[in-house]
Amino acid sequence: MALFFYFYGGDGLKSYSDLIAKSVWDSEQKDNLQKRKFRIAKSDDDRHLAFGWANVAIRSDGEVIEDWQDDIIEPEELENAAYRFVELYREGGEMHERGGAAVLVESVVFTEEKMAAIGIPAGTIPIGWWIGFKVLDEDVWEKVKDGTYSMFSIEGTAERVEVEDEG
Repeated sequence: MALFFYFYGGDGLKSYSDLIAKSVWDSEQKDNLQKRKFRIAKSDDDRHLAFGWANVAIRSDGEVIEDWQDDIIEPEELENAAYRFVELYREGGEMHERGGAAVLVESVVFTEEKMAAIGIPAGTIPIGWWIGFKVLDEDVWEKVKDGTYSMFSIEGTAERVEVEDEG
């Protein structure tokens, strides 16, 4: 799975496909595109740092997250994708249109096992991927500061697998 991070404006629920020309990818690639958006939780103005959840698989109350396409990502798959992104990419872009706007400086996937190992009680934080980026582009940083870009948005490809509803 390839993932790309973008700073995203929180001006509604526009999807990436609403923001770009439809002819960029073939239909098979579009069908595999997964998009998730999470708010920027903290920023450091002096150092141009922004932090937040890249993806949450399971909320702290135990609820499994379904994204806008009714997809879920298992914690193990999220962890594998995070490791691959950190190993191979580490770059953040702007609005799914260009790269080079930021570089990853922090990444941890909080799993049940890791939380137990470091003493975080179950149900305190979600099972998910926490990230931090150093924003290199001054214009992008200004948009993070003024709230224009209030979220991270990940983009990647994945194989969609049907799962049975346990309920």
